[in-house]
Amino acid sequence: MDNKLLLVSAASVFSVAGIAANYTNFIIINLDDAGYGDFSYNGAYGYTTPNIDQMATEGVRFTHFLAGQPISGASRAGLLTGCYPNRIGFAGAPGPDSNYGIHPDEMTLGELLKQKGYSTAVFGKWHLGSQYQFLPLQNGFDEYYGLPYSNDMWPNHPQQGEIFNFPDLPTYEGNKVIGYNTDQTRLTTDYTTHSVDFIKRNKNKPFFLYLAHNMPHVPLAVSDKFKGKSQQGLYGDVMMEIDWSVGEVMKTLRELGLEENTLVILTSDNGPWTNYGNHAGSAGGLREAKATTFDGGNRVPCLMYWKGKTQPGITCNNLASNIDLFPTFAEISGAPLPDRKIDGVSILSLIRGEKDANPRESFVYYYNKNDLEAVTDGMFKLVFPHKYVTYGAYVPGNDGQPGKLTNLEIQKAELYDLRRDPGERYDVISQYPEVAAKLMKIADLKRQELGDNLTRVKGTERREPGLVQGKERHDL
Repeated sequence: MDNKLLLVSAASVFSVAGIAANYTNFIIINLDDAGYGDFSYNGAYGYTTPNIDQMATEGVRFTHFLAGQPISGASRAGLLTGCYPNRIGFAGAPGPDSNYGIHPDEMTLGELLKQKGYSTAVFGKWHLGSQYQFLPLQNGFDEYYGLPYSNDMWPNHPQQGEIFNFPDLPTYEGNKVIGYNTDQTRLTTDYTTHSVDFIKRNKNKPFFLYLAHNMPHVPLAVSDKFKGKSQQGLYGDVMMEIDWSVGEVMKTLRELGLEENTLVILTSDNGPWTNYGNHAGSAGGLREAKATTFDGGNRVPCLMYWKGKTQPGITCNNLASNIDLFPTFAEISGAPLPDRKIDGVSILSLIRGEKDANPRESFVYYYNKNDLEAVTDGMFKLVFPHKYVTYGAYVPGNDGQPGKLTNLEIQKAELYDLRRDPGERYDVISQYPEVAAKLMKIADLKRQELGDNLTRVKGTERREPGLVQGKERHDL
């Protein structure tokens, strides 16, 4: 945002002056393409995730947690700004050399917490723009190591030359490229090592760690210490290494006595990419998958653990989203929210397990550049006419090769009772016309605000992303 250098400077002065001990650290562990059913606590087969299962046992398990959009770049933009991605001009997944990224006037989670003197770091996948001005160090983060976009955007893509023409994939340390086409078997361990080191170096002051694993997004890669360890092949091996990574972070917090003042969140950017078959995860019985606004694409796993604040073993069925983390962190830290409007709501009451709390009353499912495809109140979901990709028409791929996809179309509005039909199989709009009318009213209000390309409503409150002159926009 404007005055970013002033923010950093103010944070430095604050740290010199001394920081009160009464603060909360924040850790977000954001997986790439992990599905709702990908952990042993939620039915995974052929491997176990004991460290993640322990988080589920000791913390809060959110069962209706939605990504801002069901695709990587947009989802991450929503998580880090507290906005529906389309509000800030974000859509899809920015490719290499794309001309857009996070706008300088948007406040990221890093910038939010810098106002309160936090040390901030990103280790892993960024995907909010790969041009210099869009990288983490220019957007509220002190440290960065990782990939600027998805790990399959490289010359070894199975469809390179046929569909794509990706350049070499850079690995960044800060603002500098330190190599290309890094051996991806290193990534999970490297990100974990950086994260543990960051926690240790900042144990006596507030910090925000954003650990954004590339896995289990294809191409799958695993270190030798987990290769061949699962009964589900490479995908299971990868999930076991991710679980190890979570365990290393949690062990470090325990050893340093930081559990009681650290909120740890584990989630995913969107649902699984199921046309990759045995190299993809499970949507846990939800309909469709990544890149669709059915819940197989938007509904993602989410666990939160904060010793002494979360009640052990609580299941929260309330509606919540990754865009809600921004205002939640603001409430916990006391950091002022940006002047620009955001869409997230604080879910601190849900984290604490407060009875009758229901901070998010609805959620709108946008996709593509600005298509409003559905709306929910947490119990019912109204789906509007639109075309969508389906994963069930062909046999999925195998061993890193994608299977064929095709499109289907919803011709008229359909209503699903998520209480009885979380798989979105049965249209009950004729039985609940009053519910459909209520949800349509919510959607119409949001259309007036943010627009909707499907109904040709322009909207009045959308903002532009950051743009680089002379380059073309590439949404993948």
